[in-house]
Amino acid sequence: MCKNKHLTYKERQMIEFGINNNEPFKIIAEQIGKDPTTISKEIRTHLVFENTGCYGRVFNNCKFRKTCTLQNSHKKCGKINCPTFEEEICSLLFKAPYVCNGCKHKNICTLTKRYYRAATADEEYRNNLSEFRQCISLNDNEIQFLNNLLYDSIVNKNQSIHHVYASNKNIMPCSERNIYRLIDKNLLKVKNIDLQRKVRRKIRTCKVHHKIDKNCTIGRKYLNFQQYLIDNPNTKYVEIDTVEGVKGGKVLLTITFKQSNFMLAYIRDNNDAQSVIDIFKNLKQKLGKDKFKELFPVILADNGTEFSNPSEIEIDESTGEILTKIYYCDPASPGQKGTCEVTHELIRYFIPKGQSLDDLTQVAVNLMMSNINSYKRKKLNDRSAYELFSFIYGQDIALKLDINYIDPNNVIMCKKIFNK
Repeated sequence: MCKNKHLTYKERQMIEFGINNNEPFKIIAEQIGKDPTTISKEIRTHLVFENTGCYGRVFNNCKFRKTCTLQNSHKKCGKINCPTFEEEICSLLFKAPYVCNGCKHKNICTLTKRYYRAATADEEYRNNLSEFRQCISLNDNEIQFLNNLLYDSIVNKNQSIHHVYASNKNIMPCSERNIYRLIDKNLLKVKNIDLQRKVRRKIRTCKVHHKIDKNCTIGRKYLNFQQYLIDNPNTKYVEIDTVEGVKGGKVLLTITFKQSNFMLAYIRDNNDAQSVIDIFKNLKQKLGKDKFKELFPVILADNGTEFSNPSEIEIDESTGEILTKIYYCDPASPGQKGTCEVTHELIRYFIPKGQSLDDLTQVAVNLMMSNINSYKRKKLNDRSAYELFSFIYGQDIALKLDINYIDPNNVIMCKKIFNK
């Protein structure tokens, strides 16, 4: 069944096609995943009336047209000048499908015809919807409530409107979309310039990826990764990447759990392979071999030189057991590990591009990631990554990874947390 409560233009085209071919409402409804009553209401709401005749006969919808002695009056003037005029409405229009689209008699009919046109119906619906959504009716107390709640959360804590709304939806006096409209109309203290996503970013330029030892990718290319997932469909995997500050300075290693969007970040003095190996060795010690295998069955990396020694991460050096498997994305294909790329945008709330990471400590990075993982997101069905990760693996694992839960109303999404 279709989850969208609004009919789309494509669905309206399917309705028009169905009634043109005299298909029952039940069949049309099954095709688009709606109830038959929805089809009935849609057609009757968006009727198009056409006063047209047929081949060789002019339009004439008078009930007495066949016996009338004033034929010329009907042809020229219709009901306006005829004292005996009485409109005739086709009896077939009082029952489904209520229109003439598929009627076999329309080519010989001179009555007023009713049609359902997908393009016209969609245009009418969009216009009505737009007019309806312009109405924002809030009293002064409700406006003041929104000002008090939003200003502190957005301006001082750098939270998003969606995060604030998701955390306080039970006491909100209007919808999330109407909050944006109020801001656009300058009815709130919060302005568009205060919103992270409203300020347009510069277009990203394409980066040149560093070449690595080609032997490293043999059997570990993205095609091999896709085949592995086909052969092992229930396998979870993580995405790893590097976030840079300034060239030659400290960098972050990010580890993103694809299923929950939960992200870890570790500060490194140098962007080299050994620093990545050391972090994974530390994770193996913290979690233990079995839990490490559960959390990291497969790792997806890019072609950076820092990931060019996979065997040191995959194999337990004390036993020789393979604990995980590393695969590589295709060159210049960041979308193949899109989850970590999107979450990196949240890191940039704290650390803008070009800003040095040299003054950051791991404690500060853990605090930043605790706030990011406690941040509610629309794509996670108004949950936070922390909630999903804890549901899958348990809160004790999150604590072992030095990530703490932050109350939604206390989440701070800007670099002010580094000053505490």
